[in-house]
Amino acid sequence: MNWDDTTDATAAERLVGSVADREDQAVEAALRPKDLDEFIGQEKVREQLDLVLRAARARGATADHVLLSGAPGLGKTTLSMIIAAEMEAPIRITSGPAIQHAGDLAAILSSLQEGEVLFLDEIHRMSRPAEEMLYMAMEDFRVDVIVGKGPGATAIPLELPPFTLVGATTRAGLLPPPLRDRFGFTAHMEFYEPAELQRVVHRSAALLDVEIGAEGAAEIAGRSRGTPRIANRLLRRVRDYAQVKADGVITREIASAALAVYEVDARGLDRLDRAVLEALLKLFGGGPVGLSTLAVAVGEERETVEEVAEPFLVREGLLARTPRGRVATPAAWAHLGLTPPGSAAGGGSGQQDLFGA
Repeated sequence: MNWDDTTDATAAERLVGSVADREDQAVEAALRPKDLDEFIGQEKVREQLDLVLRAARARGATADHVLLSGAPGLGKTTLSMIIAAEMEAPIRITSGPAIQHAGDLAAILSSLQEGEVLFLDEIHRMSRPAEEMLYMAMEDFRVDVIVGKGPGATAIPLELPPFTLVGATTRAGLLPPPLRDRFGFTAHMEFYEPAELQRVVHRSAALLDVEIGAEGAAEIAGRSRGTPRIANRLLRRVRDYAQVKADGVITREIASAALAVYEVDARGLDRLDRAVLEALLKLFGGGPVGLSTLAVAVGEERETVEEVAEPFLVREGLLARTPRGRVATPAAWAHLGLTPPGSAAGGGSGQQDLFGA
């Protein structure tokens, strides 16, 4: 293959990948609930938000600014779209990393319509100058646009139409108090219980025209890390397996076999989770070990291990963060079927148990 052939192949792979991504995004959009009645789980948040929106509609006013915090995949974006739908208002979607200058934010705010919902994802990653401009915009519906530089610079006040800001963050602790205090309603999204995820799977299966049994839905729900987005993703992969390897009906056996192919075990651990645990147990005797060292051992970036794998492993009680480093818990040894170093059951040293020396 010459260089041109390689380039063509790479371009083709990129095109196929981008088409697949767009298809996945289209499916995810189709599965999103359209109103609060359809939204499953988060009962307290739904009840509180319903009151906020009903009261605003009754007054004929714009809804208060809303801050949604919680782990990725719990429905923050979906709720922002529901807020816009319930208020019969258009929605503008952007993210904190996309707003690096105050001028970027001013351009967005100045183009908003009255009553429009502005969804700002990852709001904690917005630049400080833009953040300070947002204070005045949220409170007074006004921004000062600076014209010129140096001593001759002047601030021109720009009036904004009333709008509703919906901020979403996975790290609420990084938001400065002045910004957090300007939200009229704040809500923390909790992880879902298995029974709630079963309802999510059943609803999504019906929308995808997939036949699924109660046990099949329970199998998928139990491996979904308490997260609807993951439940829907696993459902689509199990659907593919059922269509190719079986009669298209998802049973417990089919779901279990499919998820084994995709390396998702009975507790929901995927390839990265197991790699982190195996490195911690087999290479470092259960720890303590530093995060950077652990990341190198599994061939991943430090941030990937810390933000993708660790939160779930800690929540499952398989890993602990200590001042000296990451430490495996007894449950981690049991889950991988290994013997902790120096245990009586091992009959010898941990190194012998781990490596069979």
